[in-house]
Order: sequence, then C-alpha cells, then structure tokens
Amino acid sequence: MSDYQDWQSFPNAQSDNVFPAYNQVLAPGLHSTAILPAANWSSIIIIASPSAGAGQVQINYFADLAGTVGDDGICTVQTANATYTLDMTFPNDYPDQQALTSYLTQARDGFVNVSEMPGSYNLPYELDAKGTGYQSGSPSTGTQSVVLTMWQNVGGAHPQTWYKSFNWDLAKKAPITFDTLFKPGSKPLDVIYPAVEQYLQKQQGVIDGISPSVGLDQAKYQNFALTDDSLIFFFGQGELFAESAGPLEASLPRATVAPLLA
Repeated sequence: MSDYQDWQSFPNAQSDNVFPAYNQVLAPGLHSTAILPAANWSSIIIIASPSAGAGQVQINYFADLAGTVGDDGICTVQTANATYTLDMTFPNDYPDQQALTSYLTQARDGFVNVSEMPGSYNLPYELDAKGTGYQSGSPSTGTQSVVLTMWQNVGGAHPQTWYKSFNWDLAKKAPITFDTLFKPGSKPLDVIYPAVEQYLQKQQGVIDGISPSVGLDQAKYQNFALTDDSLIFFFGQGELFAESAGPLEASLPRATVAPLLA
C-alpha cells in the first residue's frame, strides 16, 4: 500500500455480503489472530483503511451464507427456488459471530439436504430464522445475547419452532452458558423452576403445571437471554409440554436470580 500514488486516498471497497469477525484498531507492529476456517476465498474480505499516522484492517467472514448487511446492522439471508425457501435475519454485531453463523450454516445445510431428497413432498419446504439481540450492563463489561427463533416446515402436518441462544460476557470475552451463568453449588433450578411455572400460568395462561422431571431438568433451560431487568428463558415446542402448546418464553425478574448469578 505504501507505493500507491496517494496512499491516504487508497480505495476502501467491500462486498455487501459480510459478517464481521475481526474489526479493531491495532498499534503498529505484527499481530496474530485465531484461525478462521472458510470454505473458499469468497468467504473472506480484507479491507485496509489508511489514515494519517495509523491504519485499520478489517477482515469480514461470512461462512458462505451469502448474506447482506443493511444500514440497521441486520444481516439478511434469503433464497427461494422450487424446492425450498430460506429466510434468515439476525444482528451483525454479536462478538462471537462465527459461532452464530456456523450454527445457521449447519441448520441451512441440513434443511437443504432434506428438501432435495428424492421423494420429498408438499414442496417447497421453508426455513425461517429470526435473531433478536439483547444486552445488559455497559458495552465493555456487560453481556450481549442473540436468540434465534427457528421455524421449519418440511412437509409434515405441523411446522416446528425451536430456539437457539448465544450469550457473551463482554468483560471476560467468553461465552456464557447455563453452567457459567450461576455460582457453583447455587442450585439455580430450585428458584427458576417454580418461577418459570408461575410466570407461564399467570402471564401466558398455561393451565397445566410443569412436571418436576421436566422442570428440574437443566437441559430445558439452555436457551436464555439477559437484560438489565430480566433473565428470559426460551422453550421450543415439546420441551415443557405437548407440542400443541407451541413455543414458550418466560421472563423472570433479574432480582429473582441475582443472588445466584456468578
């Protein structure tokens, strides 16, 4: 770049199909990053943005989803043909974007394989994914979450809805799981189980109670999001009740679980 005739006006061009995986200002010198696997070169875009006394290099990785990022920071992935339709939208600023796009890529590939199998009926099939962002605390020491609502129809009598959440500790720069969300030995389900049951009965009109074998099963609480005021749990069809009950959300006051949080 130093041999460009006017290096401070070096052209800065990029594709619309981007998922930022690395974007930061670095001091002069050599810097290394973790390896980002990519299926082909079209999955990577490198942008050099020089300025007086400094420069910025941005590497965008989009895992072959061929998405477009709008001015609102929402990435959109859409495909439609005779056998299936695909519609995905999600925030483009989640810190571990590679984990999010890897999940969506895997979901898309499995869905496409099913739709293209010989003997598939009631085509076209449909897969929709809508990602909603949540935040708590400050931008540097709080948390950031994305919850994907996945809706799929592969020709059966009833479509399926499930959730997949991603949570990030901005201070530790690490993912948050159900295990790491709470203090060791705190037994959070003793508080969460009755609180979720009460919320669903009062706020969503669910008549039946949650059986203890289900309500005390940690595997049922893996999809959640954090805000300043709430801890929100997301349950796909069939996770707590019969599939006919549909997907469910339970928003608990953060104060209810605050003494248990790590």
